[in-house]
Amino acid sequence: MMLTHYNIVNNAHQVAQCMGLGEGDRLCIPVPFFHCFGCVMSTLACVTVGATMVPVVEFHPKRVLETVEAERCTALHGVPTMFIAELNDPDFAKYDLSSLRTGIMAGSPCPVEVMKAVIEKMGMKDITIAYGQTEASPVITQTRTDDPLELRVETVGRALPGVEVKIVEPGTNKEVPRGVQGELCTRGYHVMKGYYNNPEATNEAIDQDGWLHTGDLATMDENGYCRITGRLKDMIIRGGENIYPREIEEFLYKHPKILDVQVVGVPDEVYGEEVMAWIILKDGETATAEEIREFCRGNISRHKIPRYIEFTDSYPMTASGKIQKFKLREMAKQRLGLTT
Repeated sequence: MMLTHYNIVNNAHQVAQCMGLGEGDRLCIPVPFFHCFGCVMSTLACVTVGATMVPVVEFHPKRVLETVEAERCTALHGVPTMFIAELNDPDFAKYDLSSLRTGIMAGSPCPVEVMKAVIEKMGMKDITIAYGQTEASPVITQTRTDDPLELRVETVGRALPGVEVKIVEPGTNKEVPRGVQGELCTRGYHVMKGYYNNPEATNEAIDQDGWLHTGDLATMDENGYCRITGRLKDMIIRGGENIYPREIEEFLYKHPKILDVQVVGVPDEVYGEEVMAWIILKDGETATAEEIREFCRGNISRHKIPRYIEFTDSYPMTASGKIQKFKLREMAKQRLGLTT
């Protein structure tokens, strides 16, 4: 895709402002530089305010924790799986992370319980959540350091300055009322020029009025704070009922034995699709599928309780740390002997 100097430098500066990054800060960067997170939100953000960059050559939780302690980093970036790994490192308690203040969690949905743990256990009282996609340079919305705690852990913030956001009904593109779920669209200086040599894809992503259609489902409150509720393509349709994996994942993160969880839809002859959960347990914990289902009963709707539950040690990921749900779906079909 084609992004301009104007796109990314302005985006980087605004991201730095939102997280309160300044000349005296030292940002630990364990995310890859070839991705927008490392390139724009980390490296260029530091350049725009004169902050120090402290790169971590290759992600490993222990290496990140050692770097923060040794370099007295005041800020840290990462995707949720990175923060989860750091928090659950066996030696986590021995590291001095008292220098940390701010940072960004982004790259994939940020679980509320993980955000709370980062604030409480890592001392990152000013950490922010940023939401976007590469087509938007990449940040569209971000929480601010002075936002109330509830908004900083439960929303992806408000639109950046100079950025427009609206929520529309998929299919009709009509703007929906505040609080109603729809597709998040954005317009402004940050939107890409287009996909290189692919005008068809460009026209599909950006409409005639310049709105970029993200493919993400979201709600917006009366103050402009957005909550990402899922991906259009990840939505599970079970017997005509629309089920959003993010809702089930957020609930299961509350289970004391669960470290990480990903929910996907798998084929079903009767209902069309069924709910499946891939679960990583915390070190030393054991659990059964029935135990997880019992935890769900009476707390979430019956049709949202996972029919299939599998335990695993890891998830397939991209080089930038994003979980590849399409691979989890394929793995589930193979393991369960399901057909499309």
